[in-house]
Amino acid sequence: MNTLNALNTTNPSSTGRKLLLTRQAADAASLAPQLVPDVLPDAPSGHAVVEVRAAAVNPSDVKAALGLMPHAVWPRTPGRDFAGTVVAGPAAWLGVPVWGTGGDLGVTRDGTHARYLVLPVQALSRKPESVPMAAAAAVGVPFITAHEGLRRAGLKGEGQTVLVFGANGKVGQAAIQLATRAGATVLGVERAASSYAGHASAPVRVFDGREEGLAARLLEATGGRGADIVFNTVGSPYFQAALDSLAVGGTQVLISTIERSVPFDILAFYRRNLQLLGVDTLKIPATQCARVLDELLPGFEDGSLRAFEVDEATLLPLEQSAQAYRRVLEGSMDRVVLAP
Repeated sequence: MNTLNALNTTNPSSTGRKLLLTRQAADAASLAPQLVPDVLPDAPSGHAVVEVRAAAVNPSDVKAALGLMPHAVWPRTPGRDFAGTVVAGPAAWLGVPVWGTGGDLGVTRDGTHARYLVLPVQALSRKPESVPMAAAAAVGVPFITAHEGLRRAGLKGEGQTVLVFGANGKVGQAAIQLATRAGATVLGVERAASSYAGHASAPVRVFDGREEGLAARLLEATGGRGADIVFNTVGSPYFQAALDSLAVGGTQVLISTIERSVPFDILAFYRRNLQLLGVDTLKIPATQCARVLDELLPGFEDGSLRAFEVDEATLLPLEQSAQAYRRVLEGSMDRVVLAP
């Protein structure tokens, strides 16, 4: 049985291991979370214990290890995304496969890079049967980020145009899946690419982000009207092109950036009734994320939404956590997942 299939079998045990951050790493070279024993805990009232079968490594997990999360509590176990099975808590949840994520996990409370995870019952969400554990563990941050940005930007679907910068990144793919599923027309921008690499419910036209006159080409593709929503997963490099590509009254969603400051024409901005929307999912706790995953569950069950595939090469044991963290820090396009 290969590792991916083994994750979907049960192997209950009273002991395991977890990662522990006792101090921030000085730099990328010193990223080496400590591996310590993890004993099956009791479930406090109103809580459950999840035996974690798989847990993705997100850029925010690495930033936390580097001390770049100002509200992080030390020492702690890192990790936000997870998939596993409930092994303690309310009888109705025992043995139920679950998945989840949370901006509080791995930051203000112990996270998912461990054998066991204690959560409020309200943070439990049933995993779709059709999605394997490793893939389910890689859904959380990308889909929660995409969902929150599109929700707050007013995604309705048919009749709207959504433009995604960073279309082949995981948040970009999640945004495209959600927008095409809703019935919107979707365009994508990806550096050095002219095709979309992920799943979608409708065709997605992709433009190379290196093209001269990119904003003009995007406007032309929308018949001169512009996009109702621009989901900018990259930030500063595409900030102006994203603004220039918006329809009157449109919204640019920002979730990340490279440069902190960009030139900004306030006059042009307000005369076109534009909006900027910042989305930081670290502000969304696991209990709220669980309700979003419940809402998305039918899409994963009917195939209109798809989890990201996880390759054997990027599914690593906790002993290789330092390697996993460095791969994410170096910008791996594949989802890196730990198997506690």
